[in-house]
Amino acid sequence: MKFSHQLQFNAVPDWADYYLPYSNLKKLVYSTERDRVAAYGAHRPSEDDFERGPSERTALISPGESTESLVERENSRFIQALDQSLDKIVKFYTKKEQELYKESNDLLHDLDKFQYEGVNDDHDDHWHASPNFPRRESTTVDDDLPPNIISQNVSEIDPQTLASCHHDTTELRKRTIDLFVLLSELKSFVALNQTAFSKILKKYDKITHSNLKRYYVLNHVSPAYPFKSSTKQALNDRIQRTERVYAALVTEGDLDLAITDLKTHLRERIVWERNMVWRDMIGQERKVQSVGVSEAKPISLPTPCGTFHVHRDQIFQGLFLFISLVVFAFLLRVNIFDQEEQNLCFAILVFASMLWAGEVMPLFVTALVVPFLIVLLRVMRSEDGTERLSAPDATKRVFASMFSPVIMLLLGGFTIAGALSKFGIAKSMATFVLSKAGTRPNRVLLVNMFVATIASMWISNVAAPVLCFSLIQPILRTLPVDSTFGPCLIMGIALSSNLGGMASPISSPQNVIAIQNMSPPPTWGEWFFASIPLCIVGNLIIWLWLLWNYNPEKHTPQIHEIRASHDPITLTQVYVAVVTFVTIVLWCLAHTYEDTFGDMGVIAIIPLVAFFGPGLLTKDDFNNFLWNVIMLAMGGIALGKAVESSGLLQTIATQIEELVTGMSAFEILFVFSSLVLVMATFISHTVAALIVLPIVAEVGAHLDDPRPRLLVMGTAFMCSSAMGLPVSGFPNMNAISQENELGQPYLSTKDFLVNGVPSSVFAMLCVTTLGYGLMSLMGF
Repeated sequence: MKFSHQLQFNAVPDWADYYLPYSNLKKLVYSTERDRVAAYGAHRPSEDDFERGPSERTALISPGESTESLVERENSRFIQALDQSLDKIVKFYTKKEQELYKESNDLLHDLDKFQYEGVNDDHDDHWHASPNFPRRESTTVDDDLPPNIISQNVSEIDPQTLASCHHDTTELRKRTIDLFVLLSELKSFVALNQTAFSKILKKYDKITHSNLKRYYVLNHVSPAYPFKSSTKQALNDRIQRTERVYAALVTEGDLDLAITDLKTHLRERIVWERNMVWRDMIGQERKVQSVGVSEAKPISLPTPCGTFHVHRDQIFQGLFLFISLVVFAFLLRVNIFDQEEQNLCFAILVFASMLWAGEVMPLFVTALVVPFLIVLLRVMRSEDGTERLSAPDATKRVFASMFSPVIMLLLGGFTIAGALSKFGIAKSMATFVLSKAGTRPNRVLLVNMFVATIASMWISNVAAPVLCFSLIQPILRTLPVDSTFGPCLIMGIALSSNLGGMASPISSPQNVIAIQNMSPPPTWGEWFFASIPLCIVGNLIIWLWLLWNYNPEKHTPQIHEIRASHDPITLTQVYVAVVTFVTIVLWCLAHTYEDTFGDMGVIAIIPLVAFFGPGLLTKDDFNNFLWNVIMLAMGGIALGKAVESSGLLQTIATQIEELVTGMSAFEILFVFSSLVLVMATFISHTVAALIVLPIVAEVGAHLDDPRPRLLVMGTAFMCSSAMGLPVSGFPNMNAISQENELGQPYLSTKDFLVNGVPSSVFAMLCVTTLGYGLMSLMGF
């Protein structure tokens, strides 16, 4: 979690305006960074530059301003912002401390008064003065109360006396709990602000190569009243006094039990506040994400039961759902094929395809509807095809097919991706490579594209663009307003991440589905032999196209350099890397050890046990897997099994085979590639693979020269190559959501039409030419 979110998440909501404005100060740091890059022109200052002598440093920048005056002006501006925030924090803390200390004194005074008035003469000799009692510091003590009552030790208050006045102590108990919570939150207020000062100064020093943190903390933060040791100690004393009061009131003098009880109340308050803050944060993020997606105002529909508000999207989805149901009902009644099971299965296939294409429901929900309809309509036949399976037999067979070794392969891929991301291995490797790219935009663009492709191989093309977009933020922050390099770089990362979706068997779900439809499944070595050259050539072609379109070096000759991470390598990272490497090697040699492991899905259990067993990945990490993708794949596998079992697949393949009679495998691959390119541009890549790949496999198996593996792998490559629209895959959706500091998007739909559509065509030509040749060399 970013510290800005952590600060917001842990802050007391009512005090939110009095914390250090971390996000605003961070923007000021980035503004300083941009000004410095502009001031230095082509030469970006480094730490070595600031260690040189004055004459050497001055020579690095324009003659209008020396380095010393520039740094002094930058530091002065930042210190002024810090001083304003510090002054606001000090004033708020002083005011709040006075209020709470007065409440503490009043509580003790009322407790004294309650004891004095409620104690009989028989108990008078029980009370005596003690220097350990939390003495009141207020000067507003009632004159009619004896001094010994005000100064008595809380631990010596008779609990039985208090218990006999339960009604009267209830109010004192509630005030004590509230006071403890507020004092604890004030303590947290000080700690959070102190951490915020440290972190923002560290960020400033890191980005501007300054040494301001040590100076400012020692001379401004530490001497400030809230951060003095004496102030913190006084606050702790007040908290401890409150704990002793609660012990006397509630727990019969048991201080440990009192502290436990008070902390429970504090935790309940924090949980409630955080829940409300978390809802606000999520709501704000959802509003940001929905900007530009659906800005239409809701339509009001008056009805006898009241007025309903609906959006246009909801109306269109409802209409599309109605049409889908009508088509489904019609197909259930017509006889297109000779056998009833094939007609019913065809109805399910069309109905599921329409729901997936229109996204009437979440994709995984439609996937769950599929096995329900398969069993309900009894479309499954026995292995020999002689009889129609009963509902119980069909249920066993459908669910047995859904959790296949391919699903375990998908889980193994998610596990490796989670470990590489959680322990910073992917980020460290990426920043190391990017740090070598230099400052020329053309070269930086190419390196970022290859980093995105390589990252997509191992952490999926869903997580890879998220990582890459975070790594290029220092570049985007320092670009001139009219620079074309920002949109060019974001577009390059998105398109190359799509290409990376074909790079390895675990980089995207459609590859896993392709393996499911290939017999025998390809080894990892065979997959790499075809995919890696395609990714390299495809990236180079797209890179040249982006340079021709954007010409980034015309407006931005040089850019901000990305610095490599210097964090030390830990034993945990070494362990994760070794397990990942061993798993990948075993996957590559799966056919060699088939008698031992049986399938690649069994090998996928190794990272699951190796990472979750020692606790490196937790239950929360497991819950954060893309289970919607897994359910979608399982539903697709069930649909494929039903289409095959009912005989529909063979019938469709026979009809398509008649249409492509006389065509070569190359021509058929071109036809299917064109079809899938159009489909996957408008619907999910995974959904396109679920619908088309089983048919492609069957058609390829019935050719005069059977080449089902070539057609399936080539078509799967094309599913990843569809990137013509913002909705064509997660990398594109993530790219179009990128905004600058003013909230303006870097890309529009026009950018994807101008760059994504041609890139998709280029990728298709690569798959049908270079890819065809490589797969033919392997004997596919």
